[in-house]
Amino acid sequence: MHEISPAASISPLADLEDSVRGSRLVIGPGVMVDSFVKIKFTGGLGDVVIGENSNVNSGCVLYSGNGIRIGRDVLIAANCVFAATNHEYARRDVPIRLQRFKPSKGGIVVEDDVWIGAGCVLLDGAVVRRGAVIAANSVVRGEIGPYAIVAGSPAKPIGIRGAEAAGPLRE
Repeated sequence: MHEISPAASISPLADLEDSVRGSRLVIGPGVMVDSFVKIKFTGGLGDVVIGENSNVNSGCVLYSGNGIRIGRDVLIAANCVFAATNHEYARRDVPIRLQRFKPSKGGIVVEDDVWIGAGCVLLDGAVVRRGAVIAANSVVRGEIGPYAIVAGSPAKPIGIRGAEAAGPLRE
C-alpha cells in the first residue's frame, strides 16, 4: 500500500513496486524521488518510510527487507543501494537462492539532516544518526554517530560536521 503525499514529486520513470505482503511505502510532503529509482518489496515485512523534504536521486535501489526509515531533509545522491535484508548462505547442500533470508538486524534507519554520497551501500542494521555525512562509495553496516563524517568500506570516521576548521580526525 502506498501513502504518497500529494506534495511529493515522484518521477514517472521511478519504479515503486507494490508489496504483496502488506508492507507500506510512505512518502512525505516535499520528497523528491528521481528517475530510475527502484523501491522493491522483498526479503522481509518492513515498511519504507521517507520523511518530508528528503531527496532520493537517480539510480538508487531500496530493498524493503526488514524496513527502511529515512528522516526529514535527507539527501541521497545517485546510485545508492539500501539493502535492509541479508541472504542466508550457511548450508552448502542447498543453493543460496533457496535458503531465504537471515533474521533481521533491525532494518535501516537514517535520521534527519543526513547527506549520503553517490554510490553508497547501506546494509541491514545500519543506523545513521542526525546530521551525519557519508562519503561517496562508502559501505555502512553499523551505527554512524550524530554529525560524523565517514568514508570507506566499511565506513570509518574521518571528521565531525561543523568541526572542519579543526582538521580531520586522527586514528
